[in-house]
Amino acid sequence: MANQNQQRSLHLPHLAGRRGLGSGWSKRELIILAAVVIVTILIFSHSSPKYSSTIVGNHTDKSSISAPPSSASRHSDWIPFTPLTNAHHKAALCLDGSVPGYHMEKGFGSGSHDWVLHIEGGGWCNTIASCSSRKRTALGSSKYMDAPVQFSGILSHDPLQNPDFYNWNKVKIRYCDGASFSGHPDAESKNGSELFFRGQLIWEAVMDQLLSLGLSNARQALLSGCSAGGLATLLHCDNFQGILPKGATVKCLADAGFFLNEKDVAGNHTIESFYRDVVNLQGIAKSLNKDCLSKMEPHKCFFPQEFIENIKTPLFLVHPAYDFWQIRNILAPDESDSQRSWLSCKLNIFNCNPSQLEVLRGFRNSLLKTLGKFQQNKEGGMFINSCFIHCQTWMAETWHSPTSPRINNRTIAECVGDWYFNRKEAKEVDCPFPCNPTCYNMDFTRGL
Repeated sequence: MANQNQQRSLHLPHLAGRRGLGSGWSKRELIILAAVVIVTILIFSHSSPKYSSTIVGNHTDKSSISAPPSSASRHSDWIPFTPLTNAHHKAALCLDGSVPGYHMEKGFGSGSHDWVLHIEGGGWCNTIASCSSRKRTALGSSKYMDAPVQFSGILSHDPLQNPDFYNWNKVKIRYCDGASFSGHPDAESKNGSELFFRGQLIWEAVMDQLLSLGLSNARQALLSGCSAGGLATLLHCDNFQGILPKGATVKCLADAGFFLNEKDVAGNHTIESFYRDVVNLQGIAKSLNKDCLSKMEPHKCFFPQEFIENIKTPLFLVHPAYDFWQIRNILAPDESDSQRSWLSCKLNIFNCNPSQLEVLRGFRNSLLKTLGKFQQNKEGGMFINSCFIHCQTWMAETWHSPTSPRINNRTIAECVGDWYFNRKEAKEVDCPFPCNPTCYNMDFTRGL
C-alpha cells in the first residue's frame, strides 16, 4: 500500500525556512513561498487529464449540461484582475497602500444567479519586519499580483472538472493584508511604519462591490477559502450569510483552514505565540467572535476550534489530517527541532520513522477529537483525508478528476456537492496514513 502512495507523491524542490507557507516572513521565506506556490501551480496546471463523465461519476447526465458561452474569453480559464473601484472611498488598502481586488468570471445558464467565492491563502505576518517584507510581494501589494490567474478546481467552468458549480458566478478574492481579512486601521498608529492594516475593510469593500454586481440577488452562494483564506472563510461566514437575501441558500467551505492550537514536539506553544503576535499587531480582536472573546484571550479566538461551534451558517471542512503546513510549522517547527531530526520527515512523509509516524497519528487524533462536536452537526460536512498535502479544492487533480483523492469512492467535489444540495450525508473521515492509495502526498526532497 505504501508503494502505491509513493507513486502518487508530488515532487517539489526542497523548502527550508522557519515558517514555510505562511506566518512570519523573512526575505528568504518569501522566496520559499513563491517557489512552492509557483511550482505547485505548474505541476497541476500542465497535467489536467481529459476524461468522460462515466469515469468521474458526475451527478448530472452529460447531455443535460449547458455549455458555456462560445466567446473567445471562455477559451481558457485565465481571468483578469479587477481592482476595487471603491477602495480609497472605503479606505480598503493592501499592506503597502495599493488597491486590492479580485478575479471574476460570470455565471451562465442555470447558474447565472448562483455564486461561489474563493478566498486566497498565504499565511500571516506577525511583526513590523515581516509585514514590511510581505508588502513587497503579491501577498501584501496588488502591484506584484499576476494580472490574469487561471481558474481551476472549485472555480473551473468545465463541468467535468467541477460538476456542481461550473456555471456559477465565480470569484477569487486576492489576499494582501496578512491577517485573514481581519486587521483594523486602529492598530496602525502603534507601529510607526508605513503599513496599512485594513483586512476587515477590504472584506467589506469586496462584498459591497460584488453585491452591486449581482451578489445581492443570489439564489445560492458558497463562500470558500484555502489556508489563511480558509480561516478568513470561517471568520466571516456568518457575516456573508447576513448580507445576502434571506431566501438564498448560503453555505461556507474552509479548505485547510482549521489550524490547531497544539504544542510542538518540544512542548512549546509556537503557533499560539505566533497568533498572539498577529492578533495584537493588526488589531484583529474587533473581527473575532464575540461569544469567544467573552470567555478567553483574543488570540485564542483566532483558532477555529474556539469559535466553530458559534458559526450558525452551514459549514463544510476539507482538511488533510497530515497537513504538511501544520506539521512543518505547528507540530515540528525548525526552532523546536535543534537536532534537525524531523527534517527528512517534514520533506517527505515516507521518510518518517515509526516514532515520528506515531506523533503524526497523535496530531491526527487531536484534530478528530477537536472536531468531535462538529461531526454531530446535522448541517455540517467534512472530508478529512490522510494525505500529506495542504489545500485541495483549487486544483482539478485534488478537487475532481479520475485520479483525485477519494474516501468511500467519493471525490472532494462529489462530497461537497452532496452536502451543499442535501443529496446525502457528507461526513467522510479517512483511515490513518498510509491506508489511502488515492492520496496525493507532497514530496519536497527533489532538487536536494
